[in-house]
Amino acid sequence: MQNNIVAAPQLAAEGKQKIEWVKRNMPILQQIEADFHREKYFAGLRILVCIHLEAKTAYLAQVFAAGGAEVAVTGSNPHSTKDDVVAALAADGLHVYARYGATPEEMQQYMNLALDLRPNIVIDDGGDLAELLHNERRELLADVWGACEETTTGVLRAKARAKAGQLEFPVVLINDARCKYLFDNYHGTGQSVWDGVMRTTNLVISGKTVVIIGYGWCGKGCAERAQGLGANVIICEIDPIKAADALMHGLRVMPLTEAAPQADIFLTVTGNKHVIRKEHFSKMKNGAIICNAGHFKIELDLEALNALALEKKAMRQNITGFRLEDGRWLNLLGDGDLVNIACADGHPAEIMDTSFALQALSGKHVALHHTDLSNDVHRVPDEIDEEVARLKLKGSGVSIDELLPEQIAYLENWEE
Repeated sequence: MQNNIVAAPQLAAEGKQKIEWVKRNMPILQQIEADFHREKYFAGLRILVCIHLEAKTAYLAQVFAAGGAEVAVTGSNPHSTKDDVVAALAADGLHVYARYGATPEEMQQYMNLALDLRPNIVIDDGGDLAELLHNERRELLADVWGACEETTTGVLRAKARAKAGQLEFPVVLINDARCKYLFDNYHGTGQSVWDGVMRTTNLVISGKTVVIIGYGWCGKGCAERAQGLGANVIICEIDPIKAADALMHGLRVMPLTEAAPQADIFLTVTGNKHVIRKEHFSKMKNGAIICNAGHFKIELDLEALNALALEKKAMRQNITGFRLEDGRWLNLLGDGDLVNIACADGHPAEIMDTSFALQALSGKHVALHHTDLSNDVHRVPDEIDEEVARLKLKGSGVSIDELLPEQIAYLENWEE
């Protein structure tokens, strides 16, 4: 394999300090790391991690290494990569290929360099590695035992490929686990999105009208926090059940074409393409703020926005202004990339502790049971989901009740 891609090796000490901080606040992974170190489930195996490359992801990679794996790491987004963390991983002996601000071509190059590891297990974010393996690096498929997918977007891509009968290895759907969507999607996205918006704009949320497009678990978390910050929240949805749920939570629900003229802040949380389009940009009020908390920036039709703009300029760090023909300015945060990553620090460490615990234990599941897994999508086993929750409680110093034997008997023999 080629030598590491490390933009700032002199920052390794700073990166190690960041990793150590998140480790102290990730008690679930600490417990898993101890087990992995003792049992060496991944001895002789090769694992490739492609997730937003900051301190929390770095610790996950180290946990796999503690289990005996040879580990390569690359980033899933150029604006989330932290060069000091990359340097720390390289100094720790892992293969690492990433740098902040990489071009799309460089990102592709770094993923291919990481794939040269010939991984047995892939830890993916958005399905980028899965797509490369199916389309350009098919010579590696024979070595791949399975993948674990982190995000809604990646899950949708894996399900679509499986439905078409074109999935060449098992994919464990981390995003569909209860400990993922209840903690990461709901609590993590809910907090980190508004952290990114507020620190980038330095504006108050209270009193503003916020349009949230998509009312899945991420959208629900963002809506609840926006309400808590004093915003007037409008939900735009295509799913009638989710729309009705939003209505029952006291939120206004309407089509985006109706909401567009009213909003101060737009937030997409769908995993789909071109959710905000030309007809919506054309109706937005002067000074509207636009941001994406889905996965890819294609949630926003940025080509249409650029075509509408007569002028484009930096308004503030991570804010680009677009002046339309009638003089209105629309403000795009983080170049349309994930606002909580491009404009802030992503999910809190305690949140990613649960998500990455699912990744670690699902990776172990693939290592131990890959011969029994079909080339299809697979739910995270319930026992893994529940183990993560138990470890979460244990790490927080919390205990819970248990059923008495007669209660178990009653539930199992209800007719008596």
